Amino acid sequence: MRSNLRFPVTAALLATTVLGGAVLYAPPPGAFAAPAPAVAAPGSPNTGFADLVERVRPAVVNISVTEKVQRLPLEGIPEPFRRFFQELPQRGGVRHGLGSGFVIDPDGWIVTNNHVVDGAEKVIVTLEDGTELDAVVKGRDPKTDVALIKVDAPHPLAHVEWGNSDAARVGDWVIAVGNPFGLGGSVSAGIVSARGRNINEGPYDDFIQIDAPINPGNSGGPLFDQSGRVIGIATAIYSPNGGSVGIGFAVPSAIAQKVVAQLKENGSVERGWLGVQLQPLTRQLAKAMGREDADGALVAGVSPGSPADKAGLQQGDVVIRAGGTAVKTPRDLARAVGDRKPGSKLDLTVARDGQEKTLTATLGNAPKEETVAGNAEQDGDRSGPRLGLALAPLTPNARAELGLDSSVTGALIARVEPGSPAAKAGLRPGDVILRVGSEAVDSPRSAIAKLTAVRKQKKEAVPLLVMRGGTPYYLALELEDA
Repeated sequence: MRSNLRFPVTAALLATTVLGGAVLYAPPPGAFAAPAPAVAAPGSPNTGFADLVERVRPAVVNISVTEKVQRLPLEGIPEPFRRFFQELPQRGGVRHGLGSGFVIDPDGWIVTNNHVVDGAEKVIVTLEDGTELDAVVKGRDPKTDVALIKVDAPHPLAHVEWGNSDAARVGDWVIAVGNPFGLGGSVSAGIVSARGRNINEGPYDDFIQIDAPINPGNSGGPLFDQSGRVIGIATAIYSPNGGSVGIGFAVPSAIAQKVVAQLKENGSVERGWLGVQLQPLTRQLAKAMGREDADGALVAGVSPGSPADKAGLQQGDVVIRAGGTAVKTPRDLARAVGDRKPGSKLDLTVARDGQEKTLTATLGNAPKEETVAGNAEQDGDRSGPRLGLALAPLTPNARAELGLDSSVTGALIARVEPGSPAAKAGLRPGDVILRVGSEAVDSPRSAIAKLTAVRKQKKEAVPLLVMRGGTPYYLALELEDA
């Protein structure tokens, strides 16, 4: 059975759960207690987590949401990474659900997931003692799935504090508290299973993977470490059947805490923008580019007039350091840029043509959509039988069919021979070759000449920049002996 990534929110009961390492104060009226010492893990003289749970549970809340139904909640979210909603019978075009959250300030500031409150017309928070309070959404950040809501507290609320997710190690105990499936307050325990997980939810994916059971309704709740501090926000599960199979994901506090601070201050999140399209540097591409390792972020495209363009970044550059920190993957660069505000400067070290150089970019504001042979005219030109490519020019009809404007020049791939080096490289009919290595291509004959020249240099592979579906993309083409 194929597993699906699901987001633990019931649209019928977006049930509340608490997964987060936070220090809760559960004091007498008018006072708040200091953080308690770490709870002993199972196997020690004081086995269990009862003391920790007793302290933190009052800061975990249920969030009830009412929203108008305008579209199916799964629309536009591809498998296997769907957010998890359970539909209830709808009346008058209205959907109800429950989710989780946790109080971070006694004045009534509450953290949850963006997908819990997105589109909500009415939000009600239910405290542990059953008190219901109207809530206002103060800010949302879809890119990290974090939201901040506010209630008018009748008295100082029990609350928790942020912990340090960067200090969490694989194998550390974690605690989840919440309301799975609307059954009422429940607690589960487990360990950190992995760090730095990318589940293709957004450009800043850096999830903590846990095996503490979380289920629909846990979304937005905190993940606690053994000292009772919030080190994550429960966000998603990977599941073949809609329930927990021991693979859950939480937004780390290192990311969430910064986002929440901006939401509280501005109601939105400002991130720096560089204006590049990135892709991972595979070992094949690294070899074709003459690099010894596959570390770095490969620049597949540069937006004209963007901060990257003004700084001198070029297609084919490999960014290996950002602000003095090593860049191993495109996500490293995305986070380095996103952690800085527009207007700030960022030094970028790039590898280009076998040399390293440092460029300085002044980051901008992200655009709103981001707040992404015979006769060549008839028979096509072949790039040689050993590569398995048939090339054709970019005629006006071809441009119209591919949605390309006149500024795009290159060689259209008309045919790819099965089993050929071109097929093994991942090239497809309809791709447009824009560059061979660092050399621009403006026609099929140009592409053939450049490929022939590269093969004469006895190189084992060459990077090709191709346009596919309107997006530039690098592939490594292995060269056979002529």
